[in-house]
Amino acid sequence: MSTRAEFLRRIRAELARTPALFPATPSLRPAHPREVADTIRRELSERWPATLQRFQQEFERVGGVLHRVATVQEVPSVVGRLARERDARDVLTWHPSALGFDPARGLADEKLTCRTMPEAVPDAAARRALRDTIATTPLGLTGVDVALAETGTMILRSGPGRPRSTSLLPATHVAVFDRTALVESLAQVAVLLEAWHADEASGAVINFITGPSRTADIELTLTRGVHGPKDVHAIFVERPLRE
Repeated sequence: MSTRAEFLRRIRAELARTPALFPATPSLRPAHPREVADTIRRELSERWPATLQRFQQEFERVGGVLHRVATVQEVPSVVGRLARERDARDVLTWHPSALGFDPARGLADEKLTCRTMPEAVPDAAARRALRDTIATTPLGLTGVDVALAETGTMILRSGPGRPRSTSLLPATHVAVFDRTALVESLAQVAVLLEAWHADEASGAVINFITGPSRTADIELTLTRGVHGPKDVHAIFVERPLRE
């Protein structure tokens, strides 16, 4: 068996044979992240169509499906169609204050039961009951805090009215966003993270969701939906959610 020194020596030897390695340099931390974030938002507001096109390309490359609607009033019909395709009758949603609109009436028109997350953090007993409900509901409807075009990734913050389980436990995750969520690069996301940290208390979980859940066993047999949703859909709303 190789000793630790021999093991590290072999790694160094292999690394030395690797051509064209570039030096890794950390990004500069902005002194005033809110101001930089505002500048990024203003710049992106002028080129969001190209950013959305890139997001769709990368999102669909990793197995996601993008839908486009004109207003939030059309969102329940898309969710209803997805539910009927899966023979589902219940939909789990973020609280309207976190989602940006209230889908309950529209989902009722689609003959779906809307299970809305509580706005306030429930006590321990209520959380256990809520987890059971979430785990057995086939569709989860959430918002999107940031849609990263570079990798087709949706970034969601957890918190009151927006538990991370809404996007993780249901077999199908449906996320709604508008142009204000779009960013082009991971470097821009880093600035937004700094701004969030400056504005809010720490402790919230931030999930980076890049397509459906995938895992492979030792024989590299790929399976979807083991550690998260089997299907991931995004609904882009042309008109801003909050006006």
